[in-house]
Amino acid sequence: MKGKDLRIHIGVFGRRNYGKSSFINAVCGQQTAIVSDVAGTTTDPVKKTVEIHRLGPVVMVDTAGIDDTGDLGKIRVEHSLAVISQIDFAVLLIGNNTFDEVERSLISKFKSHNVPFAVIYNKIDIAAPEKSFINSVEKETNTTVLQFSAKFPDVDLFVNMLLSEIPETSFNNNDMFRGLIHEGDVVVLVTPIDSAAPEGRMILPQVQAIRNVIDHNAISVVCRETELQRTLVSLKSRPAIVVTDSQAFSFVNDIVPADIPLTGFSVLLARLKGNYEKYLEGTPKISSLKDGDTVLILESCTHHATCEDIGTVKIPRMIRKFTGKDVNFKIISGFDEVPESISDYAMVIQCGGCVMTRKQLEGRLKPAIDLGVPVSNYGMTLAYVTGIFDRATQSLIK
Repeated sequence: MKGKDLRIHIGVFGRRNYGKSSFINAVCGQQTAIVSDVAGTTTDPVKKTVEIHRLGPVVMVDTAGIDDTGDLGKIRVEHSLAVISQIDFAVLLIGNNTFDEVERSLISKFKSHNVPFAVIYNKIDIAAPEKSFINSVEKETNTTVLQFSAKFPDVDLFVNMLLSEIPETSFNNNDMFRGLIHEGDVVVLVTPIDSAAPEGRMILPQVQAIRNVIDHNAISVVCRETELQRTLVSLKSRPAIVVTDSQAFSFVNDIVPADIPLTGFSVLLARLKGNYEKYLEGTPKISSLKDGDTVLILESCTHHATCEDIGTVKIPRMIRKFTGKDVNFKIISGFDEVPESISDYAMVIQCGGCVMTRKQLEGRLKPAIDLGVPVSNYGMTLAYVTGIFDRATQSLIK
């Protein structure tokens, strides 16, 4: 889901030939998903972005029929179920006055991943539902069943339902500086440029930080770490906070006075969209790593690794040096599945997750947290092994 991940993701689920693709086409107002009377037309999950008024950009995820059969069908179903951990909201399409273990199992999975959902009876133009059936489903699911026809769609009704059901945090909780800065404050953003930095542009967390500072009507001052000393001297106002790329923690820590809050972009992201308390609890477990332990590193985006790459090179090297132990590292990039044998790992270290929604990040770390495997993220790990963990994290607990 790279490139569209900061948008709300809505997964559409149901049996084969229940009109999932037609439903998405109706909502998007265009032919974006292949429609056929042949069951099983949709194979792997297919995504389409649509702008929904009052909600913003949304990614609709079309999934394969949850009742698919055969060896290939089983794989399709597995891919569809994997989507649940990556979405903010689920739509369950039902029809033919049928609601049994297939639908109940899906709803159970939605609930286990804390995904809010709606139940929609589709294709009412072909066969209207029985009133007693609708009443029974509403009672069992504790929802109001929306009735829908892709041929004569009432999209506004669906949109209004989304606005009332999707948690506000899914689309309105993007403030990295919530509770940390106020109007008129000066915020210094330190952005080192090394061989891993993208040519001619800034990385996404830096851009997000600048926008968040502006949204607070505060003043954003951006500089390289080599210019930080001169920047601080030139300022007439004391900065409310200094934020640095985590790789420059040691250098910046030596320059920024102790009475000025200092943190990293990745630490701010951990507070914004990660399980911050679990990060705070899990990061110090680095000191307990032993020879032969394996650490799972989760890199959400895919990019060419350089000799200065933070996830594949710097963190493994710094952890080995800090612990003095022969620690192994397993690295997964992009949205590849987290291994089922998560309990085999001594800890999990996730990147900042700038290309992920909060729900996607929560879903990716949930297996480890549920099993008690310590979790951290890049910025908090680097803060810990450079000896400034308390300074980089405590000022954010508000």
